[in-house]
Amino acid sequence: MRSAARKVPRCSNLPGWLSAAALVWRMGIACGLALLLAGLPDAPAQTGGYQQSMASADGIGKRYMGREIARVMGWQGASWLERGEREREERTDLLVPALGLKAGMVVADVGAGTGYFTWRMARAVAPGGQVHAVDVQPEMIDLLKRAMVERRVSNVLPSLASAKDAGLGAATLDLALMVDVYHELEYPHEVVAGLVHALKPGGRLVLVEYRAEDATVPIKPLHKMSVAQVRREIGVHGLESERTIDVLPWQHVLVFRKRG
Repeated sequence: MRSAARKVPRCSNLPGWLSAAALVWRMGIACGLALLLAGLPDAPAQTGGYQQSMASADGIGKRYMGREIARVMGWQGASWLERGEREREERTDLLVPALGLKAGMVVADVGAGTGYFTWRMARAVAPGGQVHAVDVQPEMIDLLKRAMVERRVSNVLPSLASAKDAGLGAATLDLALMVDVYHELEYPHEVVAGLVHALKPGGRLVLVEYRAEDATVPIKPLHKMSVAQVRREIGVHGLESERTIDVLPWQHVLVFRKRG
């Protein structure tokens, strides 16, 4: 129970010497129990590897390995993804070349949003390659489809994901990319487990996250992650931490590889 949100019934004119048992008898069970519970400390409820606690302004009140999961940026903020200054601020032009994509690869843009990186990846794996573009918001998928039509990109397969599963086939991917997405996953363990299952042996999982270690990066703290925290969380899935690519001014690019 969250103490800040708790409402205690008004119980006026009670002598201070009354015991908790007398309270229940004199004022009724609801009032007495409310007063008794008001004095109990909060204890986060655990479900598997997750904890529920008081939500911060930018979080959902759910923690994983000590980190509060950030709120998802809604489709209403899609214009921020396509802002004109994004390439200059984040040097997004450097990311796709750093991934080493080749013609014929099958890759996934997980949490693709408007498709900002989707069409760039599609161009890099052509001819013969495909990009699975997945997102949990149907409105984002609609925006992405529209963008692919406008750019005349034909090797992208958009699909709607669930909160727990990107819905990708087993051993089908050479690479899965999440750009500023992982910290917002409501079920990070389940989603990554599904992506590991979808990777081919030797396939790579790449996470791009704003640097928590750098206070000058102008992003809210819950939307940043440190290298240590990312490696801690991804490490439970048996992936090999291959390298961290430091080519972007604001973000880490962390590369993990599936053994086999």
